[in-house]
Amino acid sequence: MSAGRLGVFVCRCGGNISDHVDVDQVRAAAEAEAGVAAARAFEFACSDAAQEEMVAAIRAERLDAAVVASCSPKLHLETFRGMARRAGLNPHMYTQVNLREQCSWAHRHRPGVTEKAKCLTRAGIARARLGRPLDDIRIETVPSALVVGAGPAGMRAALALADVGLAVHLVEREAEAGGRIRAWGRLFPRDRTGAEIADSLLEEIRRRDNVVLYNGAEVVEKKGSVGDFLVKVKAGGQVLSLRVGAIVVATGFDPYSPVAGELGRGLPGVLTLPEFKELLASAAGTIRFEGRRVRTIAYIYCVGSREPTDDGSAPAHPYCSRYCCTAAVHSAVQAQAIDPELAQYHLYRDMRTYGKHELLFEAAGRAGSVFLRFPATEPPVVEADGDRLRVRTRDELAGGEAIEVPADLVVLVTGMVARENARLHAALKLPAGAGGFFNEIHPKLRPVETVIDGVFIAGAAQGPKTLAESVTSALAAAAKSSALLLRGFVDLPPLAARVDPRACNWCEECARACPWEGAITEVEVDGRAIASVRPELCKGCGACAPVCAAGAIELEGYGDAQMMAMIDAAAGREAR
Repeated sequence: MSAGRLGVFVCRCGGNISDHVDVDQVRAAAEAEAGVAAARAFEFACSDAAQEEMVAAIRAERLDAAVVASCSPKLHLETFRGMARRAGLNPHMYTQVNLREQCSWAHRHRPGVTEKAKCLTRAGIARARLGRPLDDIRIETVPSALVVGAGPAGMRAALALADVGLAVHLVEREAEAGGRIRAWGRLFPRDRTGAEIADSLLEEIRRRDNVVLYNGAEVVEKKGSVGDFLVKVKAGGQVLSLRVGAIVVATGFDPYSPVAGELGRGLPGVLTLPEFKELLASAAGTIRFEGRRVRTIAYIYCVGSREPTDDGSAPAHPYCSRYCCTAAVHSAVQAQAIDPELAQYHLYRDMRTYGKHELLFEAAGRAGSVFLRFPATEPPVVEADGDRLRVRTRDELAGGEAIEVPADLVVLVTGMVARENARLHAALKLPAGAGGFFNEIHPKLRPVETVIDGVFIAGAAQGPKTLAESVTSALAAAAKSSALLLRGFVDLPPLAARVDPRACNWCEECARACPWEGAITEVEVDGRAIASVRPELCKGCGACAPVCAAGAIELEGYGDAQMMAMIDAAAGREAR
């Protein structure tokens, strides 16, 4: 089938495209292409008003296909597919051309950027001409979910899923649920202890008949696809097989562990922030360490965060861990309440007690804490000084003046690092970022979804978060999972690989190239071994097509004819 009447809609993107690309020229060039019955330009194509104009144009011009030249499909593919549906157009007769990331942003202030935009748009038109209507793949869903990790985020997600009527399997690797907050003392802003929060969540878990908690257990294998996963869990010496429709990963984080000698680590009285919080939790009247009263504390911030290494000797942690400044300042306020005579010095690079946490920063200052800003390139030096410690630094707030702080305790305000969990990574095959945390599809538009349909991430498994932020993301993951499962089915895009059984001779190259386990298998047809694609597992990456020497595999929506037509159009050649 060939689409007869096409519509082309070009976006200015509020200047993101039009500041560098002459959008009117692109629109005019598209209008001159064969088969284009309508060509419009919009300030923001994704806006409701622009979408309604597109719907009206599709209906009025009786268009067979639409091309939107705007930003990345990662942002608005579903937006414009929905627009096409509302106009009565098959959503897979819509093509998105990326004029922002692949053109305007990539070639700012360079000659030829408008010509490239025209080429990309011509290629999109060529693909749309050869498109054909496709139907989504419908999968029935299993009304149960797996939550991996029974810390505060995992337990909160499990409760939310259970409360909408879904069966929940909650898997925790440790012997006890609750996560790392169990060892922490009182937390801001409600002044509850971490153990109290963990126990209250665990009590709610026990009240739900539709939640099963597995302690001392871990996920070892995952098969199947969104809506119907078969997951193997090793628990208590046996392996359980669980059928679930969705998976929420909330495995938490590991605290950064300074190496010996790093900022005095190994010297008596040099503690990490988690160790100091445990000390505070048991303190009464005064704070004591190894039998001696603590009168002066020095906090050193950003230990294990915002610290890239150039020599490759240790993993780089260039990110901010978000919670550490607030946790340290809160600990200082608690310490001052225990012993009002305590002297406390905060040596920081940047203070990031954002939002309502700013109140803690002010409270610490009013209580007597002294804040000293050291240069980012010159971290403090911690040395033994008899039976005490001495911290040498420079204070940028005092014009770079050299300062020495005598201290009984030095608290290294350590950040978060990704939790070591190689077996879970191997089982779920979730991609991780440079810091080792699990990656979402898009931090704003799809913040808890992963590239594995039906697998969601929550809490600090995704990246450094405060407790409140972890719970918020857990509720978002639960909402996404429940929306997926309660409907009873899920529709997947049909842009999967397709095998021509007449040409295939099962050389296995496609299966070797495929990154998605089980998506391509061997089957027998009329006594011949050929490849077979499970469309519910195929992600449409196209890795299989170029390795097939027989040319037996094409990607639906991106067939050989379409790809050649796009290349010819971009190059300004007549279609072959």
